[in-house]
Amino acid sequence: MQPVLLVIAHGSRDPRHAATVHALTGRVRALRPGLRVETAFLDFNAPAVPQVLAALYEDGVRDVVALPLLLTRAFHAKADIPAALARSTAALPGLSVRVAGVLGPSPLLTGALERRLTEAGLRPADRPTTGVVLASAGSSDPEAIAVIAEIAREWRHTGWCAVRPAFASAALPRTEDAVRALRAEGVHRVVVAPYVLAPGRLPDRIAAGAAAAGADLVAGVLGAAPEVARLLLRRYDAAALAPAALSALPALSA
Repeated sequence: MQPVLLVIAHGSRDPRHAATVHALTGRVRALRPGLRVETAFLDFNAPAVPQVLAALYEDGVRDVVALPLLLTRAFHAKADIPAALARSTAALPGLSVRVAGVLGPSPLLTGALERRLTEAGLRPADRPTTGVVLASAGSSDPEAIAVIAEIAREWRHTGWCAVRPAFASAALPRTEDAVRALRAEGVHRVVVAPYVLAPGRLPDRIAAGAAAAGADLVAGVLGAAPEVARLLLRRYDAAALAPAALSALPALSA
């Protein structure tokens, strides 16, 4: 019997966050009929990780793939999620939980970013004269910041005039500063691509900064984009094939 997929999201007081997470997991179910997909949250929303695992255990489930709904390996991936899983498995004898890799970086996420820019009104012919601000939530973790910078460098090679990283919190530059810097360099068109999964306080800060600096357009969050749903299944499949429960969150680039 295939392992249950447990998607673990951060959670938010903003109701749009949980709604977006559920839309994404719904798309995953549609792509893989027969796969049991459950959702848990670290904070603010219910159900919590221990509640879901306890309910699965009562249903007779003994094999779970926990998938962090995170784009980088920052604090939540390195500490919060492993701790929550460790506490739960210690109380549930015989339960095996394999931990999938975080979602980013991946070409599928780049594809989702471009989908959102197109939906916001950007045309393929605009690419050579367009500078992109890749705006992430931000982190105090140097590894996570370096990953965002590398994604921006790699994305630049696909034909954009420029791609610059920016952050809504914990790191610099801010979205508005990156937009203004591209303007100062003479970039004809500046757009903002939020590298975030769901709406909330930090994505709103990205949009506000983009508007304040006069960005030409702001794309939507990645959300339930088809590429993101396919990536969740790719991470699930890799973890499900692992011979034993994982104790760390590996960084993947597929």
